Amino acid sequence: MCAYAAGQVYLNYMNGEWTAASTGRTIPSLNPANPKEIVGYVQESSREDLDRAVAAAKAAFRSWRKLSGAERGDLLFKAAAILERRADEVAETMTREMGKTLPEAKGETLRGVAILRYYAGEGMRKIGEVIPSTDRDALMFTTRVPLGVVGIISPWNFPVAIPIWKTAPALVYGNTVVLKPSEEASVTAAKVVECFEEAGLPAGVLNLVGGYGSVVGQALAEHPDVSGITFTGSNRTGKQIGQIALTRGAKYQLEMGGKNPIIIAADADLDQAVEATVSGGLRSTGQKCTATSRVMVMREVYDAFKAKLLDKVSAIKVGDGMEAGVWMGPCVSEKQQKTVLGYIEKGLAEGARLLAGGGKPADPALAEGYFVQPTVFEDVTKEMTIAREEIFGPVLALIPVDSLEEAIELANDSEYGLSASIFTKDIASMLAFIRETDAGLVRVNAETAGVELQAPFGGMKQSSSHSREQGQAAIEFFTAVKTVFVKA
Repeated sequence: MCAYAAGQVYLNYMNGEWTAASTGRTIPSLNPANPKEIVGYVQESSREDLDRAVAAAKAAFRSWRKLSGAERGDLLFKAAAILERRADEVAETMTREMGKTLPEAKGETLRGVAILRYYAGEGMRKIGEVIPSTDRDALMFTTRVPLGVVGIISPWNFPVAIPIWKTAPALVYGNTVVLKPSEEASVTAAKVVECFEEAGLPAGVLNLVGGYGSVVGQALAEHPDVSGITFTGSNRTGKQIGQIALTRGAKYQLEMGGKNPIIIAADADLDQAVEATVSGGLRSTGQKCTATSRVMVMREVYDAFKAKLLDKVSAIKVGDGMEAGVWMGPCVSEKQQKTVLGYIEKGLAEGARLLAGGGKPADPALAEGYFVQPTVFEDVTKEMTIAREEIFGPVLALIPVDSLEEAIELANDSEYGLSASIFTKDIASMLAFIRETDAGLVRVNAETAGVELQAPFGGMKQSSSHSREQGQAAIEFFTAVKTVFVKA
């Protein structure tokens, strides 16, 4: 299973072997730019299959945890080198399977390489500290120990980066893993797992189980031998997983939705702000939890900003992400396309004014794909559905404001709190925004989407379980602190 081949069957990976699901059934993974193309078939697994994967991970944990962090890190370094060598193949698979453009897919794959190397180095970092004891004849210190078997439920929108930024720290800190990827991105996930296999990861340390979330994801959350579960996806599913994990006493980590605002101050560099708004809101077809959605613009620059924004949006080329020059690909599936179009219809019905887009592209060559035009609304009020609910598509809502205070108040008027940004040259405005914005990621003179791999990532309010991923913060979830007291 080394080269891309349309229509190939991809198996589960359990205990170091590629095996078919016990059901005998597969799920076709379609190219959203051309749904007639089947990218591959992935396994429709059962609870029985999930049980086998967890059992393999539990058995492998005994020896895996005994390796040094450096030894585990060496295997991640090897996996990174293999993924880098296969970057073109993996990126092409990603583009065909979930639709983002090939340059974006290549960039994400190389980010996965960098994440692997970062966490490989974590195997040599400190995992505790010495604490003074009141007993002069004693030594007291802390260390960190792995949780055990960790379940990973990953989404389709970043099918390389997100599984890797969960898997890599889990492994380097001594856990074993059962990965359940989205069925819309399971072919890409299989290729990532192949890299770990080729690197020589011991059998059972990393296991891949394909299938539907209602079956495999549910079983993973409920399994008594899964000590921790990390999830990225919708709020509805995330809350269900959190409740299940809480009930049985498992550790859980949830990263969910966003309704991310950008504030354009009167002194902003409008060209820079427009570039960031378009990139943050429409790149990857708006299918990012950190995508820009609400655009608060100071009234005195509103018309100038709008004109520049519409010029930029009108130049966007929509099409198959494999084609050179295409800037925005399709939605990941017909269901997602219908969801986005439904939100656009709600915006119109509730009185928002359509400035650009608003439907499927007119090009007959794109008629069968799951495409949506880049869409811009104005006359949007804070009560409207498109100003409150996460759309997860290429839709921007322009909202004029009269002051920074009003802009921040509107930005915070959301159940979400994932990311937010401001464009301004004024230091006082920057500091007020940083201090008062209720978001886990705030960015100044940069788009809302994007976080560096060495920095903690996570949201506030309904955007997360208030834990953080990536960077050195990952150790907080994937390990437990053990306090040691040694008496002479």
